[in-house]
Amino acid sequence: QVRLVESGGGLVQAGGSLILSCAASGLTFSRYTMGWFRQAPGKGREFVAASRWRTSSAYYADSVKGRFTISRDNAKSTVLLQMNSLNSEDTAIYYCAASSDPLNTMPGLRRSSEYGVWGQGTQVTVSS
Repeated sequence: QVRLVESGGGLVQAGGSLILSCAASGLTFSRYTMGWFRQAPGKGREFVAASRWRTSSAYYADSVKGRFTISRDNAKSTVLLQMNSLNSEDTAIYYCAASSDPLNTMPGLRRSSEYGVWGQGTQVTVSS
């Protein structure tokens, strides 16, 4: 059974940091592109960051570039999202997602429909 489980969410003050973790099971992790998406109340799901399976290259939404860092550990089947300088606009449910496609383009990486496996999400709340 393929499964993604996120952890690490919580309440943090503006300017603070959090580390989200996503543990994968039931798939060959090293062959999956891993992504983080988020959904704020009343808004659609938006791309945050991705790590491609072939190169482990990292890609970010403009809104988080320079503040968030995605990293993966293929040996542990885990992907992390280090979030710094958090602000109220980062408040959302954060989802981990996996795609078996290499997703060679930025539009592809950003498209939630390209990811076939999703976690249940973890809430991040930033207080001002």
